[in-house]
Amino acid sequence: MLKTLGAHIKEYKGASIATPIFMIGEVIMETIIPLLMASIIDKGVGVEGGNLKHIYFIGAMMVLTALFSLLFGIGGGVYGAKASAGFAKNLRKAMYENIQTFSFANIDKFSTSGLVTRLTTDVTNIQNAYQMILRMCMRAPFSLLFAMIMSFCISPRLASIYLIAVVILGTILALIVTNATKHFSQAFPKYDDLNESVQENISAIRVVKAYVREEHENKKFQKASGNIYKIFCKAEGIVAWNGPVMNLTVYSCIILISWIGAHMIVQESLSTGQLMSLLTYCMNILMNLMMLSMIFVMMTMSAASARRICEVLNEKADLSNPENPVCEVKDGSIRFEHVNFSYKKDADIPVLKDVNLEIRSGETIGIIGGTGSAKSSLVNLISRLYDVTEGRLLVGGVDVRDYDMEVLRNQVAVVLQNNVLFSGTILENLRWGDPNATEEECRRACELACADEFIQRMPEGYQTFIEQGGTNVSGGQKQRLCIARALLKKPKILILDDSTSAVDTATDAKIRKAFADEIPGTTKLIIAQRVASVEHADRIIVMNEGQIYGFGTHSELLENNDIYREVYESQTAGSGDFDEKGGM
Repeated sequence: MLKTLGAHIKEYKGASIATPIFMIGEVIMETIIPLLMASIIDKGVGVEGGNLKHIYFIGAMMVLTALFSLLFGIGGGVYGAKASAGFAKNLRKAMYENIQTFSFANIDKFSTSGLVTRLTTDVTNIQNAYQMILRMCMRAPFSLLFAMIMSFCISPRLASIYLIAVVILGTILALIVTNATKHFSQAFPKYDDLNESVQENISAIRVVKAYVREEHENKKFQKASGNIYKIFCKAEGIVAWNGPVMNLTVYSCIILISWIGAHMIVQESLSTGQLMSLLTYCMNILMNLMMLSMIFVMMTMSAASARRICEVLNEKADLSNPENPVCEVKDGSIRFEHVNFSYKKDADIPVLKDVNLEIRSGETIGIIGGTGSAKSSLVNLISRLYDVTEGRLLVGGVDVRDYDMEVLRNQVAVVLQNNVLFSGTILENLRWGDPNATEEECRRACELACADEFIQRMPEGYQTFIEQGGTNVSGGQKQRLCIARALLKKPKILILDDSTSAVDTATDAKIRKAFADEIPGTTKLIIAQRVASVEHADRIIVMNEGQIYGFGTHSELLENNDIYREVYESQTAGSGDFDEKGGM
């Protein structure tokens, strides 16, 4: 874990080294000041008549020492902030970049809210802990050690009181930290639940308001927030014992040192200045010990965050390019050879079972089947969003696992079931398909997708700003924009995963005709619930429970396939719902 995180310090190594050096310098200056104070008291104020020259000289030395201490402290603060903020920046960047390489199977291992928590709360915890390590983990031990050495140099008898106090206080603080750690470790996974509640509510706010479920969502949020509150109350309640235990120990030490020290002054075995120095070192030692306990708490809290961050950083993409990838897709032909597929490798029942298909380049293929019949799973394999579990899938006569993934995916355009538009203008959204597309090419793609007509009616046309998630356009408009975006890729294979479900039948027919006329060489796979959307396809695949239940033309399936015929008859009779009578 330390190796994984340490690799991301990178260009901030210099600042990471400079910070503890400055902190040690500050500690040395602070350790010298009590000795100078003792000298002023004993040799300046304590002598008969006073020694003003000595007071002025040592006073100037104290000011100079304090100034150096201040400069060292500022240097430690500046470089510590730079190193910790830079470290956090590199961690976020590394995680985000690694997430971009994930296959769908990798993404399925993490919840969206969990990834958000790791990129925000967990990284912030690591940032604070790293700054604490660079500054306080150097300052506190060295300050404690130097103060202890100076105390023993002044009076071993009185310094032994510190030693006993340190052992007792260290034991008690260790117990406090150990008990608090258990609760802090439980807190951060609860942030995932909280983020999930917020994300779900905001993304689905229209549904929440439509069903008047605000009170329910408030209760759900309060429950998630309350869980975090309870855990932190328990943890902080335990940590709060630090203060009373610390005060009891400090004041006990001060009373003992003052009492014993007073007797030693009377016996002339200790000077007044030395007693003042010992009292100063007493506070220094015990406060640094308490600081160390807080560092342990912080490090314990950050350890849970560090593990969660390393899970993302160490996650390797399930899919990777071969050593010598094929960098050209010859055509849009597709062949499934005894393909089995499962989302989980140890699954008992595969999602797709012994699929054998051969699709010629340029064909229009309809895919129809009930909910859960694995239609989307079938087409997701083509662009290698997942790998087949058994068998082979060939595109352009080459196994998809032999292609460079970027090359393959650039030739397979997918309009998914859940259409996504990004905040930005319509043109900016369209150019996701081709960053170099001209405005004329974008218009042409929109004409093919029947999107140009509604874009022209908008006040700003193609410069109209799309809100996040496409909330200011209708479902049908969003689908048509996504189809246009896919067409701009000029793909050899175009997959429409139920992508015309929100458009009327007339528009659906126009889009199909435009495809047939304008991109005849592109292989088109159209997943649909309506038979009317696929009946004019060259051939139609009927799927049932992850298997190919039928494959042929509309007329062939009507004659030979019971399920297809039943669905067709139910829809032409007015039902319009594949699942209602298809029963698959």
